[in-house]
Amino acid sequence: MTSQRSLPADDFGIYYVLAECTDYYDTLPVKEADGSQPCSQGVTGLRNLGNTCYMNAILQCLCSISPLVEYFLSGKYITALQNDCSEVATAFAYLMTDVWLGDSDCVSPEIFRSALGNLYPAFSKKTQQDAQEFLIYVLNELHEALKKYHYPRRRSHEKDSAQRCCRKWITTETSVITQLFEGQLNYSIVCLKCEKCTYKNEVFTVLSLPIPSEYECSLQ
Repeated sequence: MTSQRSLPADDFGIYYVLAECTDYYDTLPVKEADGSQPCSQGVTGLRNLGNTCYMNAILQCLCSISPLVEYFLSGKYITALQNDCSEVATAFAYLMTDVWLGDSDCVSPEIFRSALGNLYPAFSKKTQQDAQEFLIYVLNELHEALKKYHYPRRRSHEKDSAQRCCRKWITTETSVITQLFEGQLNYSIVCLKCEKCTYKNEVFTVLSLPIPSEYECSLQ
C-alpha cells in the first residue's frame, strides 16, 4: 500500500500577494490607533459563537495554509466560481480576507457558519460537533464550488496497469482542495492460485493518525 500523490511545494506566493495587498491598503486613509489591530498579518482570533471551538480550530488551521491563503487572497477563486455561486466558498474567502487583511484582532465566523449551516443544519446549532466531520464537509463544499475537469495526456511509458489506473483517477475533477488535501492509497491484490494482480485505489482527504497516550508528545 503506497501513497501515489505528494503535496505541492509551497512557493511562498502568499507573501507576494500580501505585499501587493499591503501596498494597496497603505494608500487608504490611516485610522487612529485604538489598540485593536493584530500584531502581524494572519494573527487574528475567531469569536466563539457558542460551543464552536471545533469550528474555530479547523478554520484557523485552514487560514494558516500558505498555498490556500494565496489562492483566495489573490482572487483566483473568483474565476473558478464563475459557474457556481457558492455561498460557502464566498463566505470562506471573505473570512480569509478578514483574518489576513482585516484591522481587528478578532473576527466573527458567523456568515461562514450560516452559509454552511444552510446545507448542514447540525452546524447551525450551538452544540459541540465533531471537528473532523466539520473539516470533511468544508473541504467537500469548497471542492464542489471550485472544481474543474483536467484531462492530462497519457504518457508513452505508462504501460503498467497500476499506472493506467492512477491516471484514470487523476483525469477527473480537480481543484485547489484536491491539490492540497487529497491523496490516494493504491492497493495491489495478488491471487495465490493464478497470481493475477488487480489494483484498487482509495482516495482520502483526511488521514487519521493515532496519538499514543503512553508517550509524551509535543509539536517540536
